[in-house]
Amino acid sequence: MRVIGTAGHVDHGKSTLVHALTGIDPDRLKEEKARGMTIDLGFAWIELPVPGSDDATESAGIVDVPGHIDFIKNMLAGVGGIDAAVLVIAADEGVMPQTREHLAILDLLAVPAAVVALTKTDLIDDPEWLELVELDVAELLASTHLRDAPIVPVSAPTGAGLDHLRHTLAGVLADLPPRRNRSRPRLPVDRIFTLSGFGTIVTGTLLDGALAVGDAVEILPGRKPARIRSLQTHKRQVETAVPGSRLAINLTGVATDDLRRGDVVARPGTLEPTVLVDARFRLLPDATRPLKHNQLVDFFAGAAEISAHVRLLGTEVLEPGAEAFVQLRLDRPAVVAAGDRFILRQPSPSATLGGGLILSPHPRRRWRRHDPKALARLATLAHGLPDEILLHALERHPLSTPAALVAASELAPADATAALDELRAQGAVVEIGGGAEPLLLTLTDWTRLRDALGDLLAGYHRQYPLRRGLPRSEARSKLQALLPAAPLAVRPFNALLAALEQEGALAADDGALWRPDFVPTPTPAQQQRIDRLLAAYAAAPYTPPNLPDTLALLGEEGELLEMLVESGVLIRLGGDVLLRRADFDAMTEGIAGYLRANGTITLAEVRDQFQTSRKYAQAVLEEMDVRRITRREGDARVLR
Repeated sequence: MRVIGTAGHVDHGKSTLVHALTGIDPDRLKEEKARGMTIDLGFAWIELPVPGSDDATESAGIVDVPGHIDFIKNMLAGVGGIDAAVLVIAADEGVMPQTREHLAILDLLAVPAAVVALTKTDLIDDPEWLELVELDVAELLASTHLRDAPIVPVSAPTGAGLDHLRHTLAGVLADLPPRRNRSRPRLPVDRIFTLSGFGTIVTGTLLDGALAVGDAVEILPGRKPARIRSLQTHKRQVETAVPGSRLAINLTGVATDDLRRGDVVARPGTLEPTVLVDARFRLLPDATRPLKHNQLVDFFAGAAEISAHVRLLGTEVLEPGAEAFVQLRLDRPAVVAAGDRFILRQPSPSATLGGGLILSPHPRRRWRRHDPKALARLATLAHGLPDEILLHALERHPLSTPAALVAASELAPADATAALDELRAQGAVVEIGGGAEPLLLTLTDWTRLRDALGDLLAGYHRQYPLRRGLPRSEARSKLQALLPAAPLAVRPFNALLAALEQEGALAADDGALWRPDFVPTPTPAQQQRIDRLLAAYAAAPYTPPNLPDTLALLGEEGELLEMLVESGVLIRLGGDVLLRRADFDAMTEGIAGYLRANGTITLAEVRDQFQTSRKYAQAVLEEMDVRRITRREGDARVLR
């Protein structure tokens, strides 16, 4: 599940573009409609084509944010959890002040990807003007991490370029890695409301884990207990929400008056509020003045806005364009995690100062500003916390053993082992295979493999409704494509299937995999042909119809024959001989009894005993040899 956020200058057509793409008007407030601009966050969703598929689509959420400078704080509440941005720039005006500020925020928040929508192209008659605007936009992007963002000219009123924009967005999102699942779900609340008959509803983007209907949760930082009554994504009820979902949660046990934007819905005991945060901060190059120690700022993280004071560490002032470690002293508790991005703004006059990365949400104390040990610790954390480093290593080397993962992480063994124990306790890694050297997967990769294999089996059952299941060799090659970094040898593949089978995600034997609830089911017409065939076999149990006659009785449906063989109703012997399993068992028992009484048996004696042909007698005896029931000695068989 992906979430797209809009960004751009006021009146450049963000909401109009969203409406044209989705058919949903994101301006939900009367005042917004009256003034013709977005004041608060708007929400919609879009069906995007799946790259490489002719007709499949995937749903993505859209957060439409305000562009006017007076409402920039609402914009910040919306872009924290997005996967990609649509930077909207009107072709008739080009780059404007809020364009630059929104782009700076997207860059500071390290939004993974973006597409530039060059709107209002229907107002431009001169192709050279459009080309100049595109060059101006490319120059604007060049100094940011979004420098490679594609630029798509569009017109919402005429529809020109909208399909191209949809396909471009689909391609950009498809190239992103899956959302990480650390089994520590949290949802920063960006909207709170009630519905008659339902009660309290909050919305936001789900991070770091999954939530399910019936889960107990707490609302932080106030630690208000609640329970999930229902979940909805894009106006569709779901039982479980995955990381990255744009989600509405119906909560019981808490009133709307007890909540505020910026609160966080989390599992009890998984997160701690904080009023002191260690971070790395970058002041924008175009900041009007240096950042001073103890300066008052507004801190934005997730959907929260909190007044704070900046303690500069290792420097007296921070010049525009420079970076430094800082300690933020918040006026009220926040709920953040290491690795979260944040923005600092100047309260008055209102302006974005810069942003950065949270290194530690729970520092042990207020550091002395020039303490070399504290600065060294922050420099280490800037490279990543041990558990994050270990997760990154496991993403690069899936199906590693614990010892191999510790070595690949390049951490001190004691630190890596402690971090792995913490990840195990959180449920952020999955162990398969057992024994002295289990194999490890991130929870994200495990979930991706499980879901992909479930989809693969469901598709196989739809395509081949009479076959028992997907051949193991085919499943292995399909899963290998999802783990290019890890050769899926026999041992890890079997360990993975065993773990999935234990979880109830599939059923398997030595030859095939299938969904646990799948049973090959012929149509009524096919069942009639099967009954007719089995009646013919019962009428002549030891000289049943040959292969061509069998296929003729089945209406030339080879799939029906394969189903009867796979299910064990028929057994296939050498020379294209087919017998009902019950008849084959009767022959083997009769031959074994004869051997116990007489010591040896010849092919002719088998033929005469069962009033069959030489072809069937020979096929049965050869199968008994293969199964090590008998052994051939000259022209006779003896019991092994």
